[in-house]
Amino acid sequence: MRHALRTAVVGTVVAGTVLTCGTAGATPPGPGVTGRLISQTTIGDTDYVLREITVPPGQSTGWHYHDGPLYGFVRQGTLTHYHADCTVDGVYRTGTTVREPSGPDEVHLGRNQGDTPLVLDVLYVLPHGAPFSEDAPNPGCDVE
Repeated sequence: MRHALRTAVVGTVVAGTVLTCGTAGATPPGPGVTGRLISQTTIGDTDYVLREITVPPGQSTGWHYHDGPLYGFVRQGTLTHYHADCTVDGVYRTGTTVREPSGPDEVHLGRNQGDTPLVLDVLYVLPHGAPFSEDAPNPGCDVE
C-alpha cells in the first residue's frame, strides 16, 4: 500500500501544476487547520489532487465526508480518526497510510490529540469538479 500511495502521489506531482494555498473544507475545522494545494490534474472525469493538511495540537478537521476515495500519508504527528458511530476507527502515526472511503455514509473526523502539529500528504481521487470534502453535522459524538 505504501508503495502504491507513493507512486500515486509522485505521479500526481509530476503530472500536475503547483497551485496556491487553501483551507481545509470540513464543518468546522479547528483554529489553525490549513490545507495547501500542491498539485492537481484531471484525467477523463476524475480529478487527482495532492494537498498538504496541517492540524495543530488539540484541533480537528471537523465532521465531513468525501465524494471520492482519499489516500493519506502521515508525514508528522498522529492522526486519530473517528467514524460517525463515535468510535475511533484508526490511530495513524508518522510514516503510516490511511484510506478513507467515499460517500455520505462515510462521515468521519480527524483529530490531532498529540502535542505536535499533524501533517498529512493527501491524495484525493474525486469526480471532476467535486469539492475536497462535504460538510456534515456532528452525528451525536462527544468529539469535535
